[in-house]
Amino acid sequence: MPPTPTLGAGVGWIQSSTPGRNLPLPESRARQWSIRALALLALTVTAAYLVWRVGWTLAPEVWWVSIPLLVLEVHAAIGLVLFTFSLWDIDRRPVTHDVYATDARVAVLIPTYNEGIEVLMPTVAAAVAMRVDHETWVLDDGDRPEVAELAAALGARYLARPTHEHAKAGNVNHALPIVAADLMAILDADHVADPDFLVRTLGYFDDPGVALVQTPQDFYNVSSFEHEEGGGTGDAVDGGVVERFHEQTLFYRILQPGKNRWGGAFWCGTGAVVRTTALDSVGGVATETITEDIHTTIRLHRRGWKTVYHNEVLARGLAASDATTYQLQRHRWGTGAMQVLRTENPMVVPGLSLAQRLSYAATLLGWFDAWRSLGYLILPIAVLTTGAVPIKADPLIFAIAFGANLVLGQIALRALSRGCHRPILSVLFEFVRMTPNLLATTSLVTNRRAGFRVTPKGRTADGRHPTHVPRPLTALLGISVLAGAWYALTLLGVTPTVYAVPWAVHAAALWMLVNVAIIWLAIRRIRADRYAPERRSSVRFETDLSGRV
Repeated sequence: MPPTPTLGAGVGWIQSSTPGRNLPLPESRARQWSIRALALLALTVTAAYLVWRVGWTLAPEVWWVSIPLLVLEVHAAIGLVLFTFSLWDIDRRPVTHDVYATDARVAVLIPTYNEGIEVLMPTVAAAVAMRVDHETWVLDDGDRPEVAELAAALGARYLARPTHEHAKAGNVNHALPIVAADLMAILDADHVADPDFLVRTLGYFDDPGVALVQTPQDFYNVSSFEHEEGGGTGDAVDGGVVERFHEQTLFYRILQPGKNRWGGAFWCGTGAVVRTTALDSVGGVATETITEDIHTTIRLHRRGWKTVYHNEVLARGLAASDATTYQLQRHRWGTGAMQVLRTENPMVVPGLSLAQRLSYAATLLGWFDAWRSLGYLILPIAVLTTGAVPIKADPLIFAIAFGANLVLGQIALRALSRGCHRPILSVLFEFVRMTPNLLATTSLVTNRRAGFRVTPKGRTADGRHPTHVPRPLTALLGISVLAGAWYALTLLGVTPTVYAVPWAVHAAALWMLVNVAIIWLAIRRIRADRYAPERRSSVRFETDLSGRV
């Protein structure tokens, strides 16, 4: 296989190895162990830093800022540990082969509810055209005559059910006994598959213990809200297809492949092939949560079934085109993750290995990062408005210790992510999704009911208007500006606040200034005209054709 284009710039062995679409070339042992050594060094420095912080720098007289800061730093350290565990080896997967003919009965299922014909047509047409004999089924929970006509015209079968409980999971479960296939590929209504989707995935099922093969989610609307603005190092071209770095690249091209080593790769709802007998053994697709994909995978793993992540783009869908759609999607995923933790927590239920538990923890606990982001936004405001300093240390020693820990941690993240960790862009998106993630995680304790809301596809509005900015983000920006004004007035001696440790306060002011800058960038992105609600029913592509009239 020839070398594939890379996404993103890096330095030396930290450069991104993410392919345009093909399976990535295996890492050399030298590069792999260099990354691991750097990660272990960062973890060692982080552990030493935290010991020093606990033993020599806490300020108990202002515990209400001192303890929260330490908790945030410990939380970040735990995140680095799980990140290192997840990305220890991203090349592990079973040996497979291409399949062009099989005795197994194969079906492709396309669940749909309210997606327009413009979105459905390329999905159904591509599914019908896949190599390897199969049936294509359109599972229409909208019970629409025009969708039935489309399916018939394209050579697919159509199925609607009399009731509509449990959304997508219920739709698939209703189809299981009717379709009667041995292997089923499941594609969302907007995911256009490669002709070789089945060719490249069916070989894994030679192992009778394999229940599921998942492929990456990638997107063809490369100007979406999730994609990096502009071109340059963010773009690559593979077979004439523009590849642009998007916010989910790290998860789908690096983190999920890393789960193969630990037996923790999970179903992501679309772009997957599943063994029907495996689904039957766990009672079908899970319906107790709105993230039926990961929940079903937990049950498969508990029953001893194996899953595989095939790190090759074999289908492309529609990414969230605007901030509202993006936040709706993240809120649903986060709420579903909390439902999983409450109903079938993979950290405690029997039947899973320790490695699988840690693999699930790295994904499910990541939703709580929003609270760390909120804490890092509030703490400098508290320091500037009250003068309370959470750290007792010599400024030079603290600067060296904190700086070494921060810089080495960021380098380790960059290396472990194979160049897909973009510090500023990552924080920007963390601020954008902070509000829906906070709301989602609170459902863990409130047990608030949440229905399945389909992510809007295609046209989402009739006119162009700026997207609404989450109120907490606007409030934090306003409070930060007021805190900055208070800081300036205090330096002038106008306020009653006393800054007993000036260097720490000045550092907090700089910290808050960086926060304000990134919040402002996040708000600008949310409000940008290019990310306004979509007026077009389908994506348009630039093309270059010649013809004669």
